[in-house]
Amino acid sequence: MAAAGDDRGRLEVFLGCAPGVGKTFEMLATARGLVDEGVDTVVAVVESHGRVATAALVEGFEVIGRRDVEHRGTVLAEMDLEAVLARRPQVALVDELAHTNAPGMRNAKRWQDIEALRDAGIDVLSTINIQHLESLNDVVAQITGITQRETVPDDVVRAADQIELVDIAPEALRQRLTAGKVYPGERIDGALSNYFRQGNLTALRELALLWLADQVDDNLADYRAAHAITDTWETRERVAVAITGGPESSTLLRRASRIASRSSADLVAVHVVRGDGLADPVSLDMAALRELAAGFGAKIHTVVGDDIPVTLLDFARGVNATQLVLGTSRRPRWQRILDEGVGTTVVRDSGRIDVHMVTHEETRRRNRLDIRETRFHRPLSWLAAVVVPLVVTGVLAWLDRWLGFASESALFFVAVLAVSLLGGIGPAALSAVVSGLLLNYFFTDPRFTFTIDEPDNLITIMVMLVIAIAVAALVDSAAKRRVQAQRAGRDAELLSLFSSAVLGGADVPGMLERVRETYDQEGVALIRRRDRGLIEVASDVGANAPIVENDAVTICPVPGGEYELWLAGPKLGGRDRRVLTTVATQAAGAVQRHQLEAEAAEAGAIAHADELRRALLSAVSHDLRTPLAAAKAAVSSLRSTDVTFSAEDTSELLATVEESVDQLAALVGNLLDSSRLAAGAVRPELHRTYLAEVVHRAMAAVYRRDPDSPTVAVELEQAWAYTDAGLLERALANLIDNAVRHGGGEVSVTAGIGNANGSSAEPTPYDGTGDGGRWCVIRVVDHGPGIPVDERARVFTAFHQYGDQNGASSGVGLGLSVARGFVTAIGGTLEAAETPGGGTTMVVSLPMSADRNDADAAR
Repeated sequence: MAAAGDDRGRLEVFLGCAPGVGKTFEMLATARGLVDEGVDTVVAVVESHGRVATAALVEGFEVIGRRDVEHRGTVLAEMDLEAVLARRPQVALVDELAHTNAPGMRNAKRWQDIEALRDAGIDVLSTINIQHLESLNDVVAQITGITQRETVPDDVVRAADQIELVDIAPEALRQRLTAGKVYPGERIDGALSNYFRQGNLTALRELALLWLADQVDDNLADYRAAHAITDTWETRERVAVAITGGPESSTLLRRASRIASRSSADLVAVHVVRGDGLADPVSLDMAALRELAAGFGAKIHTVVGDDIPVTLLDFARGVNATQLVLGTSRRPRWQRILDEGVGTTVVRDSGRIDVHMVTHEETRRRNRLDIRETRFHRPLSWLAAVVVPLVVTGVLAWLDRWLGFASESALFFVAVLAVSLLGGIGPAALSAVVSGLLLNYFFTDPRFTFTIDEPDNLITIMVMLVIAIAVAALVDSAAKRRVQAQRAGRDAELLSLFSSAVLGGADVPGMLERVRETYDQEGVALIRRRDRGLIEVASDVGANAPIVENDAVTICPVPGGEYELWLAGPKLGGRDRRVLTTVATQAAGAVQRHQLEAEAAEAGAIAHADELRRALLSAVSHDLRTPLAAAKAAVSSLRSTDVTFSAEDTSELLATVEESVDQLAALVGNLLDSSRLAAGAVRPELHRTYLAEVVHRAMAAVYRRDPDSPTVAVELEQAWAYTDAGLLERALANLIDNAVRHGGGEVSVTAGIGNANGSSAEPTPYDGTGDGGRWCVIRVVDHGPGIPVDERARVFTAFHQYGDQNGASSGVGLGLSVARGFVTAIGGTLEAAETPGGGTTMVVSLPMSADRNDADAAR
């Protein structure tokens, strides 16, 4: 556990795929070993769930007594956090990490209690099932048909110092269940046929293994980065595929996907943007390739590098790839003789990485001849300026008897032009001079002397020199423009990459992470300079993000001087700085935008609160004064000494006081309920609930408020729902009261089986695989004036009173708003519909109760 000197306690989590795999048993066994070693260990909370073997292991431990908390008439035993902190053991056992504490406790969740223990320096052992992880909640619900409402953020579990998987084969778990080691006998059959089906357990087990594998992989990556390990460790198959963006890229992605799927490996794609600006002469369609890669579950990483083979291998080793997929070269054979190319270099230097060379249709399409990009471009051009004219001289010496001076001059022109295309201005001028001298010496009369008798010969040599220089200058100018265009294209591609991240919804850390990956940096930080030289880190990524200026290798200021982008890693040149300045400007703009949005949200919240305050004052100005005035008048009359009241008059005045106080209590109750809903303080506890009791308690509340209310007819064809009884009672009380006051006569409450929209559905046996589209539908029916269709949505708005423009309404318009809030909180829906024959029907749709075994097993 925690080493001496550590301020914060360590957390060890025992992770299981389902209840009954033995998480608590393993935790207790580990704790028993700690006790034997003399470690001060206590049991803060352990849930045995009636399992004899688990309960037996608790014996002998010091157990901290639990705290009893009363909630809605039920006494709940919760972990006494304050007692554990006061006891201050070395290690505390806290079972069921995902548990939700009872209202009124210090923290809402048990994992928050654990964080408090760790902050106090106490090590913690805890347990959790895979279905409680927030990221897997919807996946587990799809597999099992049961939605788990108690979840824990993945980061909480990932931050544990140690995660131990408690694994058991599905068939072995089912055998344990059959033997009564998990649940009592009356619950076994239901559990086996529902949550604990063989397919469910197999899928949950795979989810647990994959989630833990990702966690281990992240830890390995952190370790390799911290220790600067670049060699490939073949701990997990990972396939990297290099794409150029050309037509063959889709073929490479598909082939790499098949290679990865055969070995159950991860797939990553990399696109290298050359730092020198030279680009592969193909059309780039990266957007389509990113979409294709996403379909394979892969992401395309864009990196910058002058040396493509080195950049590819550095990336592959950085992601710990075990296989690298490349396309075969499109270059002609003669060019591959001169330069071995990317594929050969990668194969030679790949080391432990397996390299796959994939053929494609583009191999048959050769690039145009471009000698300026070969290794002979500059070094041998000066030699060619001399050798080419000598070769032409030798050829002409053999053909001299058949050719005249004009033809021989033309051949020297061709030689000079060839050198001009190859070498540039300097070699071209040298070649022109050498060619002129050779032409004069060997082929101009008088021969074998540099004397020129004919002026035409001199003009020919001069023209040859001028043309050579002109052609070479033109070629060099075109080459420079080509390089500039390619560099501009490279910058545009990088800007497009970063812009797509912004448009894709990436936040500032996401943008900085893209920069760090693209330029192979150790860390990137966006810095804000404040007044008096103060520096604030707006956002940073990477293990070695520079937070002081001396740690930054490259600094890119944002126009305006307030923000700067600091990078720690290989120093970047001016061209990269221009791109990064644009990215830094976007990141700074995003930070400022987020600040403005936060300020706008705060201002909006204040404006909304002010609007609610004004609406509240307007709404209650009459409804508070009316019962207060009635109560005051009645009490004043009773206290008056001038008039003597009979017993009947006294009773009537007291009834007026009671009625006024009841009205005030109902008003204040709705206001408080509305406040709780707005603050998100309503935490439902869902159970299989008997509806008859809830409906009759709601009706009793209405009758207490107004004993003269008309009789409400109740007809319950469906007697059970999966809900919170207290919140449903409050919602129904408001709906019934609203129907009684505005319904104009007969009111009825019915319950049956239907769909989520309230439509009828024939009852069908529950199969344990989900609600199957069936809901418990409660209808509160009145036969009053009804609500127009365009008003039905607005009547659930706080402080809205249908008909208040005529002054006919009473109350503050919170009853239906509170009712919908409570129904939504318990996972249901509330809608207004028309009653056949006239009137309004309030339709409450609630989930059907799952089998008790399944509900318990999912916890």
